Amino acid sequence: MRGFQTLLHKELLRFWKVAVQTVAAPVLTAALYLLVFAYALQGRVRVYDSVPYADFLVPGLVMMSVLQNAFANSSSSLVQSKITGNIVFVLLAPISYFEFFAAYVLASIVRGLTVGLGVLAATVWFVDLRLHAPLWALAFALLGAGLLGALGLLAGILSEKIDQMAAFQNFVIMPLTFLSGVFYSIHSLPEFWLNLSHANPFFYMIDGFRYGFFGLSDAAPARSLAVVSASLVAVSFACLALLRSGYKLRH
Repeated sequence: MRGFQTLLHKELLRFWKVAVQTVAAPVLTAALYLLVFAYALQGRVRVYDSVPYADFLVPGLVMMSVLQNAFANSSSSLVQSKITGNIVFVLLAPISYFEFFAAYVLASIVRGLTVGLGVLAATVWFVDLRLHAPLWALAFALLGAGLLGALGLLAGILSEKIDQMAAFQNFVIMPLTFLSGVFYSIHSLPEFWLNLSHANPFFYMIDGFRYGFFGLSDAAPARSLAVVSASLVAVSFACLALLRSGYKLRH
């Protein structure tokens, strides 16, 4: 396991050495979202009868930050390694493709949860939050970060340039995140968009995580957990298959 531990340590150091960029900046962005949306719409928008809009917004912002940063960690790391050529040192080392996968995904989970905790610590002073079901919140945070870490690794494998990876992030991850119910309840949408939202796996991650705080959700938490778990398994198998074949890694 020494190869796995070394690669994991390298990936953790990679984002922690530039924590101002990888941790502090996303926390500031989420705090600005809270200030702009909550205080501009407070009193005008109420999603749940017993939950003020600012309170409703914070768990969504926390989970959005977890997902986006978990994806960014694995995808940017692998693409940069391919561009600079130092990926060869990892491929030549006695590390199995499963250890390769696990190290990248675990590092992404750590970064995602670190940023999420930072966002929660920065915003909890402005709202009155209570954890209704902490184990549900933890489960969705871990599974969501793992899913986006695996998805980021998949994007890194398929991408050969920074702009290809950025296109995946800007045209896939960002729209799915913003249309997942972070800033609103999907039941406020017209029927067509409501049905379309149920096809978005990001919705189930956001909604399930929010259930952990309020005990209220737009979808049954067990259903959300099943969708997220199935998505994680599917993406993980796809990543492992590509790593095993060496697709776009070994030339």
